[in-house]
Amino acid sequence: MEKIFIYGAGGFGREIACLINAINEVKKQWEFIGFIDDGLPAGQENRFGKVLGNLDYLNTYPEKIAVALSVATPGILKKLTETIINPNVWFPNLIAPDVRFHDPGSFIIGHGNILFFSCRISCDVTIGNFNLMNSLVSLGHDVVIGDRNVLNPAVRISGDSRVGHDNFFGLHSIVLQGKKVGNNIRIGVNSVIIRNTKD
Repeated sequence: MEKIFIYGAGGFGREIACLINAINEVKKQWEFIGFIDDGLPAGQENRFGKVLGNLDYLNTYPEKIAVALSVATPGILKKLTETIINPNVWFPNLIAPDVRFHDPGSFIIGHGNILFFSCRISCDVTIGNFNLMNSLVSLGHDVVIGDRNVLNPAVRISGDSRVGHDNFFGLHSIVLQGKKVGNNIRIGVNSVIIRNTKD
């Protein structure tokens, strides 16, 4: 099994711990070591584990270690990915066992992505790095997603759409067929993107 830290010990970090447990129920892949957190003291615990240290601790960690980033703000996520400089750190994709891939052979994915429970991925989908797709996200055919996008539960992106970098999609938001979402955009809860957006 590979050793893994979760960066962030809050509610989202606990959700990722649940995801790791679900993955391990299907096949033992991950040995969860503990949390990294810049806002909580080392030694503080929740029911999944203990905070081991902060960014400095991670950047000096002497062994190979996987890290899952539990950060749901694109700007902070971008800064964090630029300041984790330890060559021992790597960023796996964590994908819930029940994510449905219509055509796994045509799916392309980068690193550091988290796909939560009951997501649906159609054919010829490409996903970049460090994206968070919360439960029930649906991606249509030929969708391309850039880096560091946060898709909250039940977001739907229709076929042939393009999403840039560092965007935040509110709960139940929708991108209609063939539309382009730029960069650094916040899309509100229940919003529908009906034309291409500006950055």
